[in-house]
Amino acid sequence: MRVIAPDVGGGFGSKIFLYPEETALVWASKRVGRPIKWTAERSESFLTDAHGRDHATRVELALDGKGNFLALRVKTIANMGAYLSTFASSVPTILYATLLAGQYKTPAIYCEVKAVFTNTAPVDAYRGAGRPEATYVVERIVEQAARDLKMDPAALRRQNFITEFPYATPVGLTYDTGDYAAHLDKVLQRADVAGFPARKAASAAKGKLRGLGYSCYIEACGLAPSNIAGALGARAGLFEAGEVRVHPTGTVTVFTGSHSHGQGHETTFAQVVAAKLGIPVEAVEIVHGDTGRVPFGMGTYGSRSLSVGGTAIVKAVDKIIAKGKKIAAHLLEAADTDIEFENGEFSVKGTDKKVPFGSVALTAYVPHNYPLDKLEPGLNENAFYDPTNFTYPAGSYVCEVEVDPETGRTRVERFTAVDDFGNIVNPMIVSGQVHGGIAQGLGQAMLEGCVYDPGPGQLLTGSYMDYTMPRAGDLPSFNVSTSNTPCPHNPLGVKGCGEAGAIGSPAAFMNALTDALGVRDLAMPATAERVWRAANATA
Repeated sequence: MRVIAPDVGGGFGSKIFLYPEETALVWASKRVGRPIKWTAERSESFLTDAHGRDHATRVELALDGKGNFLALRVKTIANMGAYLSTFASSVPTILYATLLAGQYKTPAIYCEVKAVFTNTAPVDAYRGAGRPEATYVVERIVEQAARDLKMDPAALRRQNFITEFPYATPVGLTYDTGDYAAHLDKVLQRADVAGFPARKAASAAKGKLRGLGYSCYIEACGLAPSNIAGALGARAGLFEAGEVRVHPTGTVTVFTGSHSHGQGHETTFAQVVAAKLGIPVEAVEIVHGDTGRVPFGMGTYGSRSLSVGGTAIVKAVDKIIAKGKKIAAHLLEAADTDIEFENGEFSVKGTDKKVPFGSVALTAYVPHNYPLDKLEPGLNENAFYDPTNFTYPAGSYVCEVEVDPETGRTRVERFTAVDDFGNIVNPMIVSGQVHGGIAQGLGQAMLEGCVYDPGPGQLLTGSYMDYTMPRAGDLPSFNVSTSNTPCPHNPLGVKGCGEAGAIGSPAAFMNALTDALGVRDLAMPATAERVWRAANATA
């Protein structure tokens, strides 16, 4: 069976799962002996596609008299829906509990999760998959602790940050690198936190409430290694594959198992290969989403595309360069150990003798003068990569909101994000990923929620007339930046950026909103009605 899946845009989790309709279509097509086309109506998708993030959680944080974290206790009831979806049970367990350390050196952490079946659509991975839920729990309780202790929320966080790496958390992960104080310092400056009291006073003069909230998130990305997945019961590896095919003209085609859903693989992967080979980006073609052409693929999820898929490609390119050195050594009449490769040229160490990459590529396919007894013609290599650890992007977010107590309308006046994604290949694509993630996270916190009739269980938010998506007018211009520490265990030094905005933003918004309202908690989504009731102390 051949599967061709073009770039269809963001799926944010729902793209991963095995839906019954897909299996039924394959069976039906075989049964009738002809192709079948099926398109779901939007109302069907609302009813049957996996939903995300349905937790009821109680959390407690213990601190000593100096504000040092001693222990965290979390008890969560996680909705699975009417039946299990593909990754359903892993999201509120392994992808949730293991991130409850956050950026903090909390010595003891206890997490108890009860997964329950209900009458709703199945609940599965949605952008961030367990990490937004963990960040929300940790960052809401840390913010509340600062308020109860009358401490500066940023100072309490800084005091408890992990500062030495590698760091083994009490919940099973080993953080490899990071500098959490650096991105907190940067976000405080870029958000002009020092000027907040004046802005709060100006809002009060207009009869408005203004609040400021922080969120310092961490996530585990680059889903793998396979041995961990196997220990957890997965029946598949989580490696990635890449193939690099050099043509006689010196142009390159890259086949990757990491499928693109709007992340810009065609740009980023091409940049990586072009930089390694010293050729123009335009000379690199990226192929994905076709099982008849790519060697193998585990897909796109968990911000793994560049750190895992990109590394597989780099390993294949390294093999290309290694073979190219042998070909160049023959052309330059030198030992291959004396050949260096830099800026698209093979050269003999300590001499001015050199040959460009294009000439080596042509020689590989036109072997008129070629050591056929030692080297095969052609220049085509593939590689598989299975990482030794997750990657750990982290960041600090500051959200500032203004509330109209007469209507309950909440405006996000400022949102500032500083993220650590390791080395960055394409800043524009990274910025776009963060913008989109923040928008989704704020949508969850402010507006989005699936509502069922408690009697017959009918879905009441079954269309966009009833389910509220964030629009451009609901969001400010985001102030985004980075403060990076390279990942030490992949050759690109990258960590992943696709989910960060959705992980850190809900807690930042809710911390700002509860600060403005002067309340301890408010359920998401913080709709205008809920905010109005809280502002006016109405049950």
